[in-house]
Amino acid sequence: MSTVLVTGGAGFLGSHLCDRLIERGDEVICLDNFFTGNKENVRHLLGHDRFELVRHDIVHPFYFEVDQIFNLACPASPEAYQHNPIKTIKTSTVGMVNVMGLAKRCGARILHASTSEVYGDPQVHPQTEDYWGHVNPIGPRSCYDEGKRIAESLMMNYHEAHDVQIRIIRIFNTYGPRMDPNDGRVISNFINQALRGEALTIYGEGTQTRSFCYCSDLIEGMLRLMDQDEHSGPVNIGNPVENTMLELAEAVIAAVGSSSTIAHLPLPKDDPQRRCPDITRAKEWLGWEPKVDLQQGLHKTIEWYRKLAAAV
Repeated sequence: MSTVLVTGGAGFLGSHLCDRLIERGDEVICLDNFFTGNKENVRHLLGHDRFELVRHDIVHPFYFEVDQIFNLACPASPEAYQHNPIKTIKTSTVGMVNVMGLAKRCGARILHASTSEVYGDPQVHPQTEDYWGHVNPIGPRSCYDEGKRIAESLMMNYHEAHDVQIRIIRIFNTYGPRMDPNDGRVISNFINQALRGEALTIYGEGTQTRSFCYCSDLIEGMLRLMDQDEHSGPVNIGNPVENTMLELAEAVIAAVGSSSTIAHLPLPKDDPQRRCPDITRAKEWLGWEPKVDLQQGLHKTIEWYRKLAAAV
């Protein structure tokens, strides 16, 4: 049994990770400032004798004795991370220094949840981990893009200077139950609009692509990277199947059984046109690839959103 710290543990992915860690027998400390996390995501764990919830912001120092750290503390949706861009970049810089300092003091292995956003609007397709990216360092997304790139740099420097055991995962679009219905991400937007019978809003012509990985697959990849002893990463974890925004909108409308139509809005600045992972490294290093297809994942996610709406 290990003692594991999950920063951002009350968030969408963090809460699913806490579930898996508890299931496998670990002691879990869930740290969250609830900027985008939600106590409801972990309420079912609050009475568990191996689970502890701590309200704290990682930009302020913190001290625990742990064996492993999963760092998921950062707003992830564009609407959330652009709401307070200075806070976003502080989380990935000042906060990251605090997280790495804890890993150094404890001798803990640390996995950092980085992002496909480090590739920016990529000029290489699909994106491999060796690609350095095409990022606007002063654009509206830079607080997140560049913050995550700095965080990766901090990881490597702590590893080289202090021999901290690091793992870097680059997460591509992920979805599933507990995803905040108001986070502004495309799948949550589309499902909510379809459930209300509203037009699904697509930016531009809808030909831009994303790849969508279901949350249980993502958590499995994260655990496999943390638990192996050979590779530090970075490793892309995501679904290599591309979908255009038009295809996704049509799939959501069909899955909901909605009469919604599609409306087009102007394309936001610096919005990537294509985003798709090369997961060769994940397959070779971790024996990992996604198992849940888009239709299955949408069904599970839509059912959760239906129950959430009915409870209001």
